[in-house]
Amino acid sequence: MDSLIGQIESLRPVEIFGRVVGVQGLLVEVAGPLHQMGVGARLAIETAGGAMQCEVVGFRGERALCLPFGRLEGVRMGCRAIIMSAESSVLPSTAWLGRVVNAFGEPIDGKGPIGQGEEARPLRAPPPPAHDRARVGAAIDLGVRALNTFVTCCRGQRMGVFAGSGVGKSVLLSMLARNTAADVSVIGLIGERGREVQEFLEDDLGEEGIARSVVVVATSDESALMRRQAAYLTLTMSEFFRDEGKDVLCLMDSVTRFAQAQREIGLAAGEPPTSKGYTPTVFSELPRLLERAGPGRRGSGTVTGLFTVLVEGDNHNEPIADAVRGILDGHIVMERSIAERGRYPAINVLKSVSRTLPKATPEEFRPAIREAKRLMSVFADMEELIRLGAYRSGSDATVDEAIRLNEPMEAFLSQGKDEASAFADGFSELANLLEMYSTYSAPNSGSNE
Repeated sequence: MDSLIGQIESLRPVEIFGRVVGVQGLLVEVAGPLHQMGVGARLAIETAGGAMQCEVVGFRGERALCLPFGRLEGVRMGCRAIIMSAESSVLPSTAWLGRVVNAFGEPIDGKGPIGQGEEARPLRAPPPPAHDRARVGAAIDLGVRALNTFVTCCRGQRMGVFAGSGVGKSVLLSMLARNTAADVSVIGLIGERGREVQEFLEDDLGEEGIARSVVVVATSDESALMRRQAAYLTLTMSEFFRDEGKDVLCLMDSVTRFAQAQREIGLAAGEPPTSKGYTPTVFSELPRLLERAGPGRRGSGTVTGLFTVLVEGDNHNEPIADAVRGILDGHIVMERSIAERGRYPAINVLKSVSRTLPKATPEEFRPAIREAKRLMSVFADMEELIRLGAYRSGSDATVDEAIRLNEPMEAFLSQGKDEASAFADGFSELANLLEMYSTYSAPNSGSNE
């Protein structure tokens, strides 16, 4: 009843509208009562095929510049543009669990209507105040051995998964969705290939995974506004469950496509392109989006965020990757060269960083982690000489040790798509591996090798 009363109170007593006076590319120009239109306001343009929603993205002279959420077919000069609302919002509830929705929060899984909550939540909510946020929690089990051991993540931490196309980001994301120890998963598929959505739901998530998840989908053929709004909705749903006291896993694939959508919107509105064609608003919207993940206010739940970043041309220093890396609390680097030699997930643990280390790892295993990284680094430095046969065994004891450890370590870092690894098991397996193949001696093991 409260929800119904709120919707009735939000209705406008008078219908206010403008008129379409121009269409250029994807941009619709509307003349009318501009004092009633603000940036972000929603308009409904009446066409012969029905109403089409638009959003105000800027102004030029006496006209509002709008971008459509759908196709422009049927829009003509003089069409009425009815002002709908000043701010986009949704009515989330726990009934959304197990459902697949579009950027408007409408169900697209064929399971019928979706239950609405009582409180409207804005799609562009600000993050909690910095002085009132809780600190990140204890380490979280991601179910992936390489990450648990070398790039340990905590509850409320935000990590980026950086990789080129076809290196295995989506498969890694599916492993995290199934195996991470969280109460609720909110998964945003932003600009995803249409054919992969059903594969992800049925093969990767499965019935058990979907039951504790909300999946927000905006495929690559949808408008830039839909793709951007799907990212906002993903964070809004994560915040809703966080405020319910849940530990939420927020997965987004990918932040790059959100940035590309924002670039399209900015260029259409007349913004000047800066770095690689990205407009200034791209770099202001990224922190506003990503800062919403993390720990909530003291006493509430957490949002552990894992965001994929598609690096163009395998260049990990391109503008979006560089900007995102500076915002998040760590980065997971996946490399094509590792995937090409058949080791999956193709994570380069030497280039990956978690900013909660070393406190996130058990103290007794920290020496083993340091030793393993040291030997992997030695092998990486000498790898070219070793593979060419230019290194002679016995020339350097440390290099010989690194060579002995290389194959067992590759096997340790490999993990099948359907395989789960417990958090504590990874550390003990690593310590045992080092004792077998190197001169490392585990603390209190009684070994004097």
